[in-house]
Amino acid sequence: MRNIIEATGGELLLEGAKTFSGVSIDTRTIKDGELFFAIRGERFNGHDFIEDALERGGGAVVDTKPEVLPRGKTLIYVSDTLRSLQDLAQYLREEKDIPVVAVTGSNGKTTTKEMLYSILSRKYRTLRNEGNLNNHIGLPLSLLKLDPDDEMIVLEMGMNASGEIKRLCEIARPSHGVITNIGAAHLGMLGSYEAVRSAKLEILDGLSTVIVNADDRFLMQGLDMMKNYAGRRITFAVKKTNNDGNSDNADVTAWDLRTTDDGTDFILEFTGEGNVRVSLGVHGLFNVYNALAATAVSYSLGMEMNDIKAGLEHYSAFPMRFEITEEHGMTIINDTYNANLSSTRESLSELLRLGSGGRKVAVLGDMLELGSFTDDSHREIGRIIIDMGIDVFVAVGEKMALAAGECMKSRGISSFPDVYCFKDAEHAGREISGIVRQNDTLLVKGSRSMTMEKIVKDIKNAV
Repeated sequence: MRNIIEATGGELLLEGAKTFSGVSIDTRTIKDGELFFAIRGERFNGHDFIEDALERGGGAVVDTKPEVLPRGKTLIYVSDTLRSLQDLAQYLREEKDIPVVAVTGSNGKTTTKEMLYSILSRKYRTLRNEGNLNNHIGLPLSLLKLDPDDEMIVLEMGMNASGEIKRLCEIARPSHGVITNIGAAHLGMLGSYEAVRSAKLEILDGLSTVIVNADDRFLMQGLDMMKNYAGRRITFAVKKTNNDGNSDNADVTAWDLRTTDDGTDFILEFTGEGNVRVSLGVHGLFNVYNALAATAVSYSLGMEMNDIKAGLEHYSAFPMRFEITEEHGMTIINDTYNANLSSTRESLSELLRLGSGGRKVAVLGDMLELGSFTDDSHREIGRIIIDMGIDVFVAVGEKMALAAGECMKSRGISSFPDVYCFKDAEHAGREISGIVRQNDTLLVKGSRSMTMEKIVKDIKNAV
C-alpha cells in the first residue's frame, strides 16, 4: 500500500486490503484481489463501473471522490487515474535494476519482440507485453505484471503521434532499444516520413545501446543526425552472398538465404564471432530482418550463438501474419493482420518469391490511416502490381479501386493482370472461388478493419 501511495501521490480515502494481487482497468476480466484503476477514455469512463469492480476487486483508484465510501475496500484518490497507472508502472520498473529492451519501428515490432522473447527466455526469466499491448495503457499494464524473479523485460512500443514513444520510455526506462525500420505506418497521423522517423528516434533518450537496421538508409541517416546520442550502436543487415553485402560493416548479418517448405534457412553471422545456420519456421525476407534484430539484441546481452539459434528456431508465426497454408491445391498467404504501403510492397515481393508454377494472385484491401497520402499510396500499389507482373489482382474497398484503376491504364501498353473490384470483403468472398484456381499462389492482405480474413475463410470453405 505504501508503494502505491508513494508512486501515485494519491490520497488514501479508505483502507481495506493492504496488498493486491494485480491491477485491472476492465471489470469484465478483473480478478479477486486486484486493484481497479478507473480510466477515462474517449468512449468510456471507468468510474461508471466502480461498483462492479469492487464486488470482486480489492480496491480502486479514482479521480472523483464518491459520496459514499464502500465498506471493506481500499479507495485511493488521485488527480489523474491514467497518469497514476503509468507512475505506478514506472515506480515498479525503477525498483528493478535489470535490462529493459524497447522495440519500435514501422513494421515487425511484434514479431521481433516475440523472437527476442523466445531467445532470452531460454536463459533468463523474461517479462514481455502480450499481444500488441504497446501503447500508453497497454505498456504500463504489462510492466505492472513484473515479478520479483524477472531478469529481463522486452517491451514493444507503438505510437500514433510525436511524443508518444518519449512518454513510453519515461515509464519503462529502457536500457536497450530496437528500431526495426522506418516505413509508411502512421504516415497519415504524422504527415511525413521525416516525422515518422523523428518519432521513432525518440527511443534514443537514455539508452545505453541501440540496435538498428543498417539496410534502412533513411533510418541510418536520421540516426547519424542525432549528435547527442553517445551510446553503443549495433547494426544488422542482409547480405546477398557471403562476400557481397548491403552493409559490409554490419555487426550481425544473414546470407545464403534459402526458401523451404517450412520457412527460410540462412547463415547467421556475428562479426568476429563466427556463424551458424538457422532454420526459421516462418517465410519472408522481412522475417529474416526481424530475426536479425532479435539476434542483435541478444548478442548485446551476452547470449551465446547456440541459444540464439535455438530460440529463433523455436519461434512460430502468429495467426494472420504471413501465415501460409495449402487449400484446394492453392497456396494461401494470410497476411490480413494489417497493411500499409511498405508492408504491402514487401508482401507482394514475397508473393513473387514463393509463387512457382501457377498464377500469382494479389487480393488486397484498403490501407487505412494514411491521411493525405491515401490516394497516392493506393495508386502506387497499382503501379507496383504492374511492375512485378502479378497475374491476378482482386481489389477490395473504395481506395484499393484506385490501384485497380492504375492497373487498367496499362492495357495495350504492357502486360497487365486480370483485375476484379469489390466494395468489401464480404462481396469479394462470395466471388473469390470463381476467380482462383488450382496451383495459384494467393496473397490476402489489408488493414485490420477491412476484415480480409473473411476472404481466406471463404476460400477454405469453398467446395
